[in-house]
Amino acid sequence: MTDTLLLKNARVIATMDDEEREIENGYILVSDNRIDAVGTHDECPQNAGRTIDLSGHVVIPGLINTHHHMFQSLTRALPAAQNGELFDWLSALFPVWRNITPEMQRAASRTAMAELMLSGCTTAADHAYLYVNGITLDDSVQAAIEMGIRFHAARGAMSLGQSQGGLPPDELVEADEHAILKDMQRVVETHHDYSPDAMIRVALAPCSPFTVTKDLMREAATMARSLKVGLHTHTAENWKDLAFSMERYGMTPTEFSEDVGWVGEDVWHAHCVHLDAPGIELFARTGTGVAHCPCSNMRLASGIAPVRQMLDAGVKVSLGVDGSASNDSGNLLDEARLAMLSARVRDQQPGAMTAREALRIATRGGAEVLGRGNVLGRIQPGYCADIVAFRTDDIAMAGGQSDPLASLVFCTPPRVHWSIINGRVVIEEGQLCTRSLPHIIEEQNRMAAQLVGA
Repeated sequence: MTDTLLLKNARVIATMDDEEREIENGYILVSDNRIDAVGTHDECPQNAGRTIDLSGHVVIPGLINTHHHMFQSLTRALPAAQNGELFDWLSALFPVWRNITPEMQRAASRTAMAELMLSGCTTAADHAYLYVNGITLDDSVQAAIEMGIRFHAARGAMSLGQSQGGLPPDELVEADEHAILKDMQRVVETHHDYSPDAMIRVALAPCSPFTVTKDLMREAATMARSLKVGLHTHTAENWKDLAFSMERYGMTPTEFSEDVGWVGEDVWHAHCVHLDAPGIELFARTGTGVAHCPCSNMRLASGIAPVRQMLDAGVKVSLGVDGSASNDSGNLLDEARLAMLSARVRDQQPGAMTAREALRIATRGGAEVLGRGNVLGRIQPGYCADIVAFRTDDIAMAGGQSDPLASLVFCTPPRVHWSIINGRVVIEEGQLCTRSLPHIIEEQNRMAAQLVGA
């Protein structure tokens, strides 16, 4: 029997469809896990299995986070890592991360997911590259199932230790690249759901050119194409990243990406702060995606990515909060705000990015980058019912009622009031329904204290 959910009386629904419709006093009818109908109050059905009154709410597609390192939520704002650029920051944290356990990984993932969900995120990709003390990608997948978030688990890897010219200490890397590839195949076969409305998908994600070998990048690309899964990595994050690529390979990061087969519709790169004009053209021509992480890039003084130039060239751009030790937050709505503001600062142009463009990148843009633009990122019939609603009577939006949709981005980001993922209510009136938030917080603080004191 079909379960129906009616969301009615929404102040405004931003559909993010091709017509960019914004429906005032609108409704959404959900059947099972799909959107069945969207329209105005005059067209609203009278009956449904459950009805939620969204009077005074702004409704948008669920936000999509395309880059994260959830384990890092255990090490936010550590004094030794507060004021370094990327390589110094990593060098300060590597010794701490060496002691993370599977239990800590699961707690950190639940924390990161809860924080994302409360900001309006319904789909998240986690670039998990730390495999010490028995940690596996299964730990992250288990947490996602518990939390009820749509999850893209990216099986990362670090194989190039300091003794081989890489950045990470040797004790943090997986030196056996054959074993890495074998586990990559295992997690795809175990967890990847190929169905259009999949809640769990897997991508292959060697960490970066300065933490893995060229051979692993090539072999991972070959495997991903064979298994028909995505590819994800870090690219051109800061000037040291560029220097490493030029010194070791004699190529820019984007030239290196093309050389090892890391361009195409199935690939997305995090950061791309220092993407040059040929790199932008390459990514646009090949359909390669970008995860823009403005907060982390500012926090680590990496720079501001040329997002306006990417968008104008036709590059697929999405948003990522990046790791919780370089953000040190996981609020995707705030990331949209920073994307808008940083684009204006970079180009010294107040129109470099609008509030609506920022929301589009955070929703539809994320779906397109993850290869799911035909089922996620829009509120329209046939799409998965990933829908979030924000109250407009919060103090943060007082005085911002003339354009409540833009106020979501311009004003202090509010906590989401309702969140529906795959047709299931996971946040109701601002409260997380899937797990006890106080328990998540208590467990996380206990684990973090153990880790930092280890």
